[in-house]
Amino acid sequence: MNNPRCSLCGAKMKKNGKTKAGTQRWRCTACNATSTRKIDNAAKALRTFLAWLLSKRSVAEPGMSRTTFWRKFGWAWRIWPVAPYTGEAYDTVFLDGIWLKRDAVVLIARGESHTLARHLARSECAEAWAALMMRLPAPAMAVSDGSPGLAEAARTVWPGTRIQRCTFHAANQVKRCTTLNPKLECGKELLGIANGLKDAKDARSAALWLAEHNDWCTRWGKFLREFTLKDGKRVYAHERPRKARRGLTRLVKEGTLFTFVEMQEKYGGVWDPTNNAIESDNARIREMLRLHRGLPLMHRVKAVLWWCYMHTENPLSAAEILRVMPTDDEVDGLFASASGRDGRDGGAPEECGSGIVWSEFHMPTEYRR
Repeated sequence: MNNPRCSLCGAKMKKNGKTKAGTQRWRCTACNATSTRKIDNAAKALRTFLAWLLSKRSVAEPGMSRTTFWRKFGWAWRIWPVAPYTGEAYDTVFLDGIWLKRDAVVLIARGESHTLARHLARSECAEAWAALMMRLPAPAMAVSDGSPGLAEAARTVWPGTRIQRCTFHAANQVKRCTTLNPKLECGKELLGIANGLKDAKDARSAALWLAEHNDWCTRWGKFLREFTLKDGKRVYAHERPRKARRGLTRLVKEGTLFTFVEMQEKYGGVWDPTNNAIESDNARIREMLRLHRGLPLMHRVKAVLWWCYMHTENPLSAAEILRVMPTDDEVDGLFASASGRDGRDGGAPEECGSGIVWSEFHMPTEYRR
């Protein structure tokens, strides 16, 4: 039975007649306190909306027409889900961005088990990454796929954090240049070296990998310097292997390829060398967007933000969300006051810019009440 519990002692309550207005009255079986039970229809509707958004169900599956569905639940798109600043520090933070067409990107920070923070921006520039990092205490290590601007932002916001380049993405960069079936012998050897990154899991295997990479660079250095003349300009004959070599060599010089090994040596335990934790989340987000394809850009943005919020450590109940989360009208007011304009211009939505100065909306503060 769906009996409520007493707000005073927590015991189960049972029906106890009705009020003059016809509302069901409930009485506690332990302390005899009486109360009525109010149904929050708005919270119930929001739960239904989120259950649809975060599932594989179509609009027709809740048992109503498309028109009725949007008439009853369309208002939920006006809510902006904002996660509060918790101040909790983590050893490892995984960072990545998910693009929505070419107009917006949602930058996401994830811990080992749940989403920590996200930031909406126009690009993966240093300013946008810094805005995301300011919502979190500096971790011991951050794992990324080499997004532009991330390293610059980390040097400023998280100066003591070590950066680990995702070894899976580093290997894939090589494969894009050599292909999976290289014709040149140097390409075949380099592909084997890239594939060997996944097996470098400790100090000994990492040292062997670095030695193999250095030996390859030495043996094929003269071959990769071969060039031809085209229109009077020097053109290297093997540009793609050279590009693959540049990528790996840069990571080796930066010292970001085996940061996880250094952390294991220094602190012990297991430190993840890949961004697989957040990539699995991104795959689920993309699947959600594919299942609900046809949404306008801002609805796609809100869908990603809702997914991130509902996968934080302690998301609020639907009733609390309605009470504390900002709406489009409040966000428009913040934007207007920050920019000195009334409302937003036409064209691309202003919500999608890293130049937004919504300090109350993006900065690490508690829920606005």
